[in-house]
Amino acid sequence: MSIRNKLFGDKAFYKTVLGVAVPIMIQNGITNFVGLLDNIMVGRVGTEQMSGIAIVNQLLLVFNLAVFGAISGAGIFTAQFFGCKDHKGVRHTFRFKAYICAIIVCIGIFVLSLSGGNLIMMYLHGEGNEQALQAALGYGQQYLWVMLVGLLPFAVEQLYTSTLRECGETMVPMVAGVTAVLVNLVLNYLLIFGKFGCPELGVVGAAIATVVSRYVQAAIVIVWTHTHTVRMPFAVGVYRSLQVPGQLAGKIIVKGTPLMLNEVLWAGGIAVLMQCYSIRGLNTVAAMNISTTISNLFNVVFIAMGSAISIIVGQLLGAGKMEEAKETDTRLIAFSVMSCLVIGGILAVIAPVFPMLYNTSREVKELAAWFLRVAALCMPIMAFMHASYFTLRSGGRTIVTFLFDSVFLWCVSIPAAYVLSRYTELAILPLYLSIQLLDLIKCVIGFILVKKGVWLNNIVEQES
Repeated sequence: MSIRNKLFGDKAFYKTVLGVAVPIMIQNGITNFVGLLDNIMVGRVGTEQMSGIAIVNQLLLVFNLAVFGAISGAGIFTAQFFGCKDHKGVRHTFRFKAYICAIIVCIGIFVLSLSGGNLIMMYLHGEGNEQALQAALGYGQQYLWVMLVGLLPFAVEQLYTSTLRECGETMVPMVAGVTAVLVNLVLNYLLIFGKFGCPELGVVGAAIATVVSRYVQAAIVIVWTHTHTVRMPFAVGVYRSLQVPGQLAGKIIVKGTPLMLNEVLWAGGIAVLMQCYSIRGLNTVAAMNISTTISNLFNVVFIAMGSAISIIVGQLLGAGKMEEAKETDTRLIAFSVMSCLVIGGILAVIAPVFPMLYNTSREVKELAAWFLRVAALCMPIMAFMHASYFTLRSGGRTIVTFLFDSVFLWCVSIPAAYVLSRYTELAILPLYLSIQLLDLIKCVIGFILVKKGVWLNNIVEQES
């Protein structure tokens, strides 16, 4: 096979890929765009408000990815069960997800309500005066207490959305996501600034808007799933029994536990990295919040391609089409990387524009623009790394993904960031760039593992 045929597919291939990936891109893109507008709205109020919310959202990311990781373990089985048309198997994996989501919600509410203030304080350092630091703490606590109410609908929405996507339905989650972010946007405008007779609630208004939008999003996917049982047969009698076969539950736990631990440790690791960067001051926290919010808008491409890999390749593996899965995966990875070369170039060019929308200091705006340039430079690296991760995961190689992802983060990136931030005078930009470029090592490891084909594995054959 020629290099061109190996890396590029035909029109039918790209039609299939875009049919899966584009709705996910649209949903995530609109979500992140409204998140950007939300961030700008809060940023117009003040730097302390923006920093307080940024810190809380970093903590909530650990909860969000714990849910994502837990249901992704079962999701590997869901995609392969659907690939071999075993709807009873899909039903069992759905129930397993419901159990694990309930457990994580309870733990999340307990930990964040008990220790939220102390966790926020870990990020407040540097050149800001004591009054500014205390203000950021206060705003963060106000935001957190309201956001706790949104943990349950977030978990339920993820339970349904992940299952629908694994069964090939990406349009409904997109519609639900778009509706939710529009609700969020309108309520943000009304409640943050007190428009049209509504109270001016600031950060509390932003939190209320987010929570309400999560309930709307959850309601849409729940109602659609249970009123379209012909297209989603797993929903028939899914709550009639809460039983999950012990053998299947054991397999999901074996495969899924490393995946859940990986997501939790990865999110926790990112929070620790942010804490290391925050040693350089409150301006760093504010600038990184701006750059992260904006770069997330561009990252939807490789994130959606990762989801497409897990769905398309997972279904091919479940159907026993190993050679086709391998060829498809190579083309998907190439498509993801080349797309991000273009997207990264666009981001680098417009990097100085977005920070100007914020009501903050010139230093914070300039720092945010440089963080965005670093993100643009690293985007193709992130695309390859992300695609490699989802390739390994699609075949149930969760121990390998655990070592590849979070173990690398905790054993390489975090120690490097800890030493550089505390024991050197290195400025924040070269420090940040140095840590990001360490991911090149992961790319080499990912290339070797994907090329060896350790992920070519049908994990539902015996169950079916």
